[in-house]
Amino acid sequence: MNRPVRTLVALALSSTALAGCASMAPEHVRPEAATAPQFEPEYRPDGEVVASELSYREWFTDPRLVGLIGTALENNRDLLAATARIEQARARYRIQDSRRLPRVVANGSATRSRQPLGANPALNAGDVEGAPASITSNRFEVGVGVSAFELDFWGRIASLSEQARAQYLATVAAQRAFYLSLIADTATTYYEIVETEEQIALAEATAQSRREGLRIAKLRLDAGVTSALPYRQAETLLTQAEQQLANEKLSLAQLRNQLGVLVGGTVPEGLPEGRTLAEQGDKRRLAAGLPSDLLLVRPDIIAAEEQLRAARANIGAARAAFFPTISLTGNAGFSSNSLDGLFSSDGLGWSFGPSISLPIFDWGGREADLDLAKALEVEQVANYDKTVQTAFREVSDALAGRRYLAEQVETLERAVESQERIARLARLRYREGVADYLEVLDAERNLFSARQQLLATERAWLQNRATLFVALGGGDDR
Repeated sequence: MNRPVRTLVALALSSTALAGCASMAPEHVRPEAATAPQFEPEYRPDGEVVASELSYREWFTDPRLVGLIGTALENNRDLLAATARIEQARARYRIQDSRRLPRVVANGSATRSRQPLGANPALNAGDVEGAPASITSNRFEVGVGVSAFELDFWGRIASLSEQARAQYLATVAAQRAFYLSLIADTATTYYEIVETEEQIALAEATAQSRREGLRIAKLRLDAGVTSALPYRQAETLLTQAEQQLANEKLSLAQLRNQLGVLVGGTVPEGLPEGRTLAEQGDKRRLAAGLPSDLLLVRPDIIAAEEQLRAARANIGAARAAFFPTISLTGNAGFSSNSLDGLFSSDGLGWSFGPSISLPIFDWGGREADLDLAKALEVEQVANYDKTVQTAFREVSDALAGRRYLAEQVETLERAVESQERIARLARLRYREGVADYLEVLDAERNLFSARQQLLATERAWLQNRATLFVALGGGDDR
């Protein structure tokens, strides 16, 4: 390789070492968590398993729910869009990062031309006896060049590259946050469907029982044993059960439609049979750890921190804009009239040189850019603090729900047993003529309400269990 060509290549390579040799961005320091140092001990945050180390397949015990979550993660359109945004951010980062390196281009050309001698008075064919009327010539050129490449003495390009990288990582974390929220939404909707199906079964059984009660009341009325009042009261009980049944069927239809959207279309055939609410129980308890642990496992917090990192990198780029921009342009190559002599030393040509652009007056444009970058950093710090506080609240709420919803379930189970005994006694007293039908009406109504509350609370406890799992950063399908 000839010396000028080696010089150009060496200059291009050495210029890459200068890129990003300085940075004017503020040092990235993670803001201090604006939360309590630990979760409320009353919520019993201790446990034997860590959510961030579990797959959703290991945490959820209902095989049908596991299948639905897997389908949602594969087909949900919003998740597919979030994944596409990752590819977009990755491409932007690669584009920006490539500007830290010189762009070396190779070029070559071959030209064949014919020039009439009559066009040149000095070589007029009429002045020279036997001279040709025209001249045909060839021109061959080949070379390499470095287009205007900015020498990043002040770290402007490096800061922009770091900003693009942070934006990419924030997009990755945001996609994982949506991934976890999709798991929670699917589980929540599924538990509501299971509860609604059981509410429908309860309403149907209750309506059937009350139809029988209405039939008996009609027989007693026709026999003159009772007045029309007990019959009308029994009719009212049946109407209430039928109205509740219609409401639950409407809710079930809407929930199934919602589940179809979550799984990306229709619920696939062939999924395993699901479990009842009572069969979903699991004695394992998640360990909440410390609030500071959330900074490392919650993707929304990670995304907020990367956004803050990007804002600080943008400050570095804005500061570097106050300094001169130095660019390098160079090329070297060979040219010859014959292809055989193209690479001879006589055909070598080269040029290179730097250029400088020094900002003088821009009427406050650069100052405004810097002020904007600093204001964006303040906003991202606030967003980060808010995200951390929200995560702390979500985990605290779920921990409280885990304890107190479980206590409510136990209380309601005892309440249902008590109401069942009261209803049996009321029906017996009515048949023996000791009490009127109003006592039966109240007992049946209270029993139906207690059973509904128990189903609703069991569903809420299961939903809270799923919420806590996701709030603690669990869910990766390892």
